Formats: sequence, C-alpha cells, structure tokens
Amino acid sequence: MLRIKNAVLRSTVSVAILSASALQAVATASDADKIFVGKVSQGGAYEVEASRYAETKAVAPDVRDLAMTEVHDHALVGSTLKRIAMANGLPVAPALNAEFKERLAKLKSVPSADFDAAYIADMQSIHDKDEKLFAQEANDGSNDFKQFAHETDLIVKRHIGALHGLDAN
Repeated sequence: MLRIKNAVLRSTVSVAILSASALQAVATASDADKIFVGKVSQGGAYEVEASRYAETKAVAPDVRDLAMTEVHDHALVGSTLKRIAMANGLPVAPALNAEFKERLAKLKSVPSADFDAAYIADMQSIHDKDEKLFAQEANDGSNDFKQFAHETDLIVKRHIGALHGLDAN
C-alpha cells in the first residue's frame, strides 16, 4: 500500500512539474508573438499551396522554378515555426482559414494565359506583407521568435528579389 501511495505521489509531483514547465513555456510567448504566429503561419501555408498549384499551372519555366523554391522554402519555414510555436505553447492552425481558402480559389480560377502574372503579383503582395511582419518580429519578438524571424526575413527578402526579377521579364 505504501508503494502505491509513493507511486501516486511521484506521479502527482511529475505532473505538477510538467504543468509548471508548460505554463512557463506559454508565458514566454508575448501577445505580439501570438499574432505573428497566426499571421505568418497562415500566409506561409497559403504560399505553399498556391505555389504547389503554380508548379503545374505556370507557363514560364522561371515561374515554375520560383514556385518550386517557394514550396521548398516555405514548407521548411512552416515546420520550423510550428516547432517553435509548439515549444512556446502556441497552437498553429492545421488548415488555411477562410480568407486564404478564398484567395487560393481565386488564384486557381485565373485563366492559363494570365496565370503567371497573377501568381507573381499575388506572391509579391504577400511577401511584402510578410517582410514587414518578419522584420518587426526580428526586432520586437521573444527570443525564440526573434531569431526565427531574423533568419526567415532574409529568405523573404531573397524571394522578393526573385519576384521582382521575374516581374521585369
């Protein structure tokens, strides 16, 4: 009986320690971090989905190549963000929200002849917004998010440069 009580006590203490650790992790994420995660996780997921579609729909090889880069880079960024968010007790939505579902449907409805220009314009728009979010979080975010945002901001800037290069063609 004493063994059972000791085992129960150890289990209770273990749960309390784990709960305290989880609460501490949640406390490290600021309200700004929460907003940042919500916005960039949705935007990044959208960029992956839109670019997967562009890999097959785009006419110009350069646009298809950009789409492949977008899928690769934003999938990696998304998985890193998810890992950091989870470590800090923040949820990441598993699917696109209504706004981005509608945006994806709109992109998919663009006729083939106009698709490349529409895709580039859409990616320029979202990357310009992303760049501002990542730059702000790199300055103002909590430690884990600050480092992530700084590294990702460099990727976003590279994508912006590639997009402007395609726009000039």
